[in-house]
Amino acid sequence: MANPMIKTLIAMLLATLSFQVSGQYMQWCIADEQFPDDVLQRAMDYACHVGGVDCSKIQVNQPCYLPNTVKDHASYVFNDYYQKYKHKGGSCDFNSAAIISDFDPSK
Repeated sequence: MANPMIKTLIAMLLATLSFQVSGQYMQWCIADEQFPDDVLQRAMDYACHVGGVDCSKIQVNQPCYLPNTVKDHASYVFNDYYQKYKHKGGSCDFNSAAIISDFDPSK
């Protein structure tokens, strides 16, 4: 049986590694799964057309097209916007249709 203290240390180390890259706390902006697709689609349309997000990567035959769901595409778009603009005052809100996650959704 493994020492409980070692198990705790390993768990803490793994948690720290999953949240830090180059000494920065990593966060992702993802679609809130409680919102219906039509609300997410409107928020995504805003980000793509007005918000300055390049949405070409979620088009057919592009690297982020699959999985082909509104929630997955919205998460890509919301996160792209958030990563580009968070240091300039941009938020992860999209009329409350998005949330901050500490876990990388691409995994």
